Amino acid sequence: MRVTKSDFTKSSTKVEQCPETDKPEFAFIGRSNVGKSSLTNMLCDRKSLAKTSGAPGKTRLINHFLINEAWYLVDLPGFGYAKVSKKDRASFMRLIYDYFENRENMVSAFVLVDCRVEPQKIDLDFMEWLGGKRIPFSIVFTKIDKLSSTELKKNMAKYKKKLLENWEETPPFFLTSATSKHGQQEVLNYVEYCIGIWEEAL
Repeated sequence: MRVTKSDFTKSSTKVEQCPETDKPEFAFIGRSNVGKSSLTNMLCDRKSLAKTSGAPGKTRLINHFLINEAWYLVDLPGFGYAKVSKKDRASFMRLIYDYFENRENMVSAFVLVDCRVEPQKIDLDFMEWLGGKRIPFSIVFTKIDKLSSTELKKNMAKYKKKLLENWEETPPFFLTSATSKHGQQEVLNYVEYCIGIWEEAL
């Protein structure tokens, strides 16, 4: 797949405010400052489609982007940011859970993980929740340009080992860099594959 058109559609404070469920959508989620906005811009070949910030916790809404007039890329609030209040963190998580439990056209989630960081309980717990709800998801490792190939392989091995403690097999995963655009086509091809399955099931 190649992205030829990408437009910001709307921001929503509640799931009920999201666009009509007539198109498949793919949710991008991860801990604050993991690189969701940068990945969105990279996938769409746009420099500022999604606003990036050095300040974690910036995304606090459900942001919909219409891609190729055919599917939605959904940027969800980051979770786990310590410098917001417990009340706000709880509010973000309620919004996230509500989205995943009620969006009928949500085809698959991409859980973003910083490849430089050891497996984090908050990420693993969220993946466990998705699995328990039978919500399809894959893992997107971001910022691979920040590590040597040896370090990257070592970290990936650690992550796989940790996942296999609770899973029979690991979910699909992608290695990406917003800087070099590594992984761009792999993620988009996977989206295209999932859309095909979704359309067949209609």
